[in-house]
Amino acid sequence: MATTQQSSTKQEILEYLRKQSRATAFELAETLDISPQAIRRHIKDLEAEKLIVYSSSIQEGMGRPSHVYQLSREGRDRTQRGDNNYGEFAVSLLDTLAETVGRDQVTSILRKQWERKALLYRDRLGKGSLYERVANLVELRKAEGFMAESHPVESNESAGDRFILMEHNCAISNVAESFPSICGHELEMFASVLPDCTVERTHWIINGEHRCGYLVQARKPCAELD
Repeated sequence: MATTQQSSTKQEILEYLRKQSRATAFELAETLDISPQAIRRHIKDLEAEKLIVYSSSIQEGMGRPSHVYQLSREGRDRTQRGDNNYGEFAVSLLDTLAETVGRDQVTSILRKQWERKALLYRDRLGKGSLYERVANLVELRKAEGFMAESHPVESNESAGDRFILMEHNCAISNVAESFPSICGHELEMFASVLPDCTVERTHWIINGEHRCGYLVQARKPCAELD
């Protein structure tokens, strides 16, 4: 049981650093509600596994400087890709298809796959408010291995019809690196499953950012879909 709890805590540390980019041991202890001593033990283990690294120090009060930690390249790969074996298999399979039928045909196949996924998503999102549908979309993405979350964007002109959808990792990053067109298909898919909204990309992991982000905005007041 203790080993399982330790693994869970280490994963929470990795996921927090994935989302926030960097943090001190004190920040991690407060966020995860764990004693500083326990956090430091986990940090020591994660450093030994080469999943996190000490990046800098900051001065907090009159005490000694606090170390700031961030994910190493191995740590980013661990949180970014999930099960790397499946990703490598998918890339290998697509490369074989490209050699056999041509890259354009593979791109067409990928587009068809995203169109099928859009139909599945639309069926599962339901016909509620935009808030409800975005929340359902986040849960669907989490079930597929994405570290997804959303939050409303408030303004004086509108309320409840603008949201930021964030994905702090990419469960298909291996495929996206070899076939970047898949990211365009994904954006089209989001727009298709939310047909009364515009969807714009705000952040992109492929461009070196630490998350993918999308601004979802209703074209009209979006209480209920017919």
